[in-house]
Amino acid sequence: MNIVIAGAGEVGYHLAQMLSKENHTISIIDKNKERLDQISNQIDVLAINGETSTLSSLKAAGCKGADLFIALTQSEDTNLLSCLIAKKVGAEKCIARIDNSEFLDDKNISFFKEMGIDLIICPEKQAAGEIVGLLKQTGTSEIMDFSGGKLSLYVVKLEENAPVVGKTLAEVAKMQNSFHFTAIAINRNQKTIIPKGNDILQPNDLVFVITDTEGIPFILSYSGKERFDINDIMIVGASRIAKKTARHLEKHLNIKIIEKDKSKCEEVAAQLNTTLIINGDGTNVDLLIDEGIKRMDAFLALTGNSETNILSCLLAKSMGVKKVIAEIENIDFIDIADRIGIDTIINKKFISASYIYRYTMKAEVSSIKCLTGADAELMELVAKPGSKITTGSLREINFPADALIGGVIRGNNGIIANGKLKIEPYDRVIVFVLPSSINIVQDFFN
Repeated sequence: MNIVIAGAGEVGYHLAQMLSKENHTISIIDKNKERLDQISNQIDVLAINGETSTLSSLKAAGCKGADLFIALTQSEDTNLLSCLIAKKVGAEKCIARIDNSEFLDDKNISFFKEMGIDLIICPEKQAAGEIVGLLKQTGTSEIMDFSGGKLSLYVVKLEENAPVVGKTLAEVAKMQNSFHFTAIAINRNQKTIIPKGNDILQPNDLVFVITDTEGIPFILSYSGKERFDINDIMIVGASRIAKKTARHLEKHLNIKIIEKDKSKCEEVAAQLNTTLIINGDGTNVDLLIDEGIKRMDAFLALTGNSETNILSCLLAKSMGVKKVIAEIENIDFIDIADRIGIDTIINKKFISASYIYRYTMKAEVSSIKCLTGADAELMELVAKPGSKITTGSLREINFPADALIGGVIRGNNGIIANGKLKIEPYDRVIVFVLPSSINIVQDFFN
């Protein structure tokens, strides 16, 4: 595909990195020449120095023949204008990043489609949605539901005393009375493994599991996790993610936000109802104690600074908070944060990339998730009639070794996959795949 990205910020750069690995032709527009030089020295892109909404820049980037135009600057107005012009110039599909979550209402989405903007994304709203989901399922570090929860992805880190530690996956399967979940990947020492039955589970393994609703209690129990209710939450940083998260939760939960910028405190206080806003430093131990951190069920570090978020979460963890979530935008810090005990990591780049990435796929993709804890993707693919995936059982079709099918949504039923399962046309198939096999996997479904 010919893809034009407007905006070389964090999300634009990360997306360009992902897409350039798959032989797409990438152009990227930005007015910051130094930033463009840095990117073009690292990945194979056509860098256009200029305003993203000018006709000359859009034409120079190849919008006339572009399959996809993605506007990802920090300015909502610029993104919308860039998409409108790019569509007129000749881009086939256009995606705009926006800040105003009001635009995401169904009636407004159809309005934008009529204007020629095919998809609008709000990274902060998407990140807040992920946080809300994670707070509902306290034992997992990452979660994704398929078809309203008929099947789900759970990511669990094995505790030292977890009942499954030292057992093979085949032995774990025998611990189930019936087949409710299956491990589709293990991340061990920063390496992602597609597991086999004789693989032995080790302490601190990050295990990716596809499960139905009945399997969830077993997963948490076997991994040494406990489920607990969350009532009291402390948030450090009055960021847009924090504000959107608090707005989701404040009707039902007790929430405090600590922010050192007084003007931000006043702004957020005017926009929220029952959330308590504290003007102070979220890394100040005395302040955290005074505000009752030891009584908190969950702690969210959502400032714009990855280092501050990591430090705040470590302080909260040391004071007994059971669930801590850190926003970490610096990818270099993600592995470190995981190793030192941060329960869950939120990264806007990964979340936004997941939403956009499906538009670049050859096969029909119902959903896709770029995983924080693994160099891999989780995709929900639709099996087309006559496609290779439907020609035999899973053990017969010679599926790539760097991919694994975890489950199938068939009608209203979720089915955990095994070697005997035969995929039928129009099944929605959940596939865990390493980057090396993404294109091969797509070919199985066309």
